[in-house]
Amino acid sequence: MNEDKNKPTQSTDSMDPEVVEAEIVREEKLAEETELEELNELGDEVREDITELKKELEAIRLKSDEYLEGWQRARAEFANFRKRIDREREQSHQTAAGTIIRRYLEILDDLERALSNRPPEGEGAIWAGGIELIYRKFLKTLESEGVKRMEAEGEMFDPNMHEAISHEESPDHESGQIIEVVQPGYMLGDRVLRPALVRVAK
Repeated sequence: MNEDKNKPTQSTDSMDPEVVEAEIVREEKLAEETELEELNELGDEVREDITELKKELEAIRLKSDEYLEGWQRARAEFANFRKRIDREREQSHQTAAGTIIRRYLEILDDLERALSNRPPEGEGAIWAGGIELIYRKFLKTLESEGVKRMEAEGEMFDPNMHEAISHEESPDHESGQIIEVVQPGYMLGDRVLRPALVRVAK
């Protein structure tokens, strides 16, 4: 009865290598089975957690897309707002400038009429030369503000740009062509500051 207890334990060093290898394989297989059992026990709970996490992630993604879309829309609206404000500011500036500049165009007309009748020589010619310098300086100042003179003579009549004071027969012009500019017109940027007064061929 006590013979087995007193029997010396066989050392692994004295065991057959094949037996040792088989024992190791058996123990590894047993460990894998144990791990699989533990995973199977946790499997359902883990799958539920993963499913829940996926739902939360999708909800966060949708919310993120919503915020991004709102931000992009707000940015576009702000950009359009700035463009509109800049455009309105430019229009207001042109309107105010046009109101002031239009008053000075009559002075420019007077200077041009004076120069068209300038005396050819003598003190009057010297005086006219000084007037011309003033005229050119005045014209350059207007041009620096964006004022441009219309080149209307010989062009076709455009009611948006020209104002006809007469319609006349003219063998040298087509019907609707401008014969003569009686008073020059001016542009301020893309706007008509003052239409040109013209004679138009029938």
